[in-house]
Amino acid sequence: MGKKTLSRKIRRPSWDKYFLSIAKLVAERSTCLRRHVGAVIVKDKRILTTGYNGAPSGLDHCDKTGCLREKLNVPSGQRHELCRALHAEMNAILQAAQYGISLNESIIYCTNHPCIICAKMIINAGIKRIVVLSSYPDEFAKEFLKEADIEVVAAENK
Repeated sequence: MGKKTLSRKIRRPSWDKYFLSIAKLVAERSTCLRRHVGAVIVKDKRILTTGYNGAPSGLDHCDKTGCLREKLNVPSGQRHELCRALHAEMNAILQAAQYGISLNESIIYCTNHPCIICAKMIINAGIKRIVVLSSYPDEFAKEFLKEADIEVVAAENK
């Protein structure tokens, strides 16, 4: 008698959708009062680092101190220096630096499009592709990433 094999179609998310869902989960750790952002850096389908927006290690978060940007009515995408938090992308890149992990030729998955400061860091870290879930009002960042020939992909089926 021959052996029967059962074949079932398993529905699996695409790699982009999978890593973006992890970035969304990472964003839940954010302590920002205005926007929760998560980032996951991946190479060869393996997670290298994660990051979310929040104050530097050991310092009080905005949920404790209040938001200066909110108090001053600073529009989103402007005056980043007035925020006590680091962005999710910054924290993911800095985590790699802290542990000696090369990000060259990697992909970053972000819940929001990077700002100009994060875009510059992404370029110099050697990250070659960005997959974003939502936009962010920073046209300068988009121009820089295009000039650096970094592929930016808006996620489908959010």
